[in-house]
Amino acid sequence: MQAFGKFSTNFDTEYLTEHFIYINEADEKIDTNDLENMLKKKRKTVAGTIFLYNPTLSPLGYNNDSLLAQQGFEFDDNFYELNFDKMLNLFSSSIKDAYKGKLLEIKYLFNLNKANIEPTPILEEFDADLDKYTSNQLTRYDKNFNYQDVPNIRLSGKFVFFGCGHKHDRHHKAIIAYARSIPAQAEKLGKEVVFMHDNNYDADESKEVAYFLSPIASGKVKDKRANGFKNAFRTNPPTIQKIV
Repeated sequence: MQAFGKFSTNFDTEYLTEHFIYINEADEKIDTNDLENMLKKKRKTVAGTIFLYNPTLSPLGYNNDSLLAQQGFEFDDNFYELNFDKMLNLFSSSIKDAYKGKLLEIKYLFNLNKANIEPTPILEEFDADLDKYTSNQLTRYDKNFNYQDVPNIRLSGKFVFFGCGHKHDRHHKAIIAYARSIPAQAEKLGKEVVFMHDNNYDADESKEVAYFLSPIASGKVKDKRANGFKNAFRTNPPTIQKIV
């Protein structure tokens, strides 16, 4: 598997604004030119979308120990191949035969390229931003770079797998409304909504309250989540998984 992304910056804040993974055929490797050509035919080349919470990624030759700008990275609106993190390692080991030769788009609730934003004052700022997103008021984080324009969202492929988390602070009402609106819009666009859930909610309830288990976990549920994700992607499109 290979991963590619575009990075943008505004006021010393950095975002991962586009992200794709490619499931390679045997002994195959693509470059950014190949990726661009594939993206010209998205209907044929992109199998679906995976929605996560937020990224912490860097291009090859860079790292996440400091801002990319401090490492001399140039934000030129081009795709760059990415280093792998825990999530991409899981994707690489789990998404295989049914997706060979296909792209998957990775989208995020928040594109801020920063580790450990939960729980921090950053979420308070996100919530305030989303509360005034549709107004002409200024937001702390860039409207175009950080957030999904839900009514106008573009989703390629037949499905959207949501792995963007299940714990939202009840005080963050704008974030909760935002998280719920994305799967609702995906269904409105005719996409199959797929995710992992547990005994707390059934599948229909999970969609209503945006209760989507992340593929990455720790402790006793770590292996269950990873195996659930792998089972989901044994088929194309993937299937809803109940983690017990």
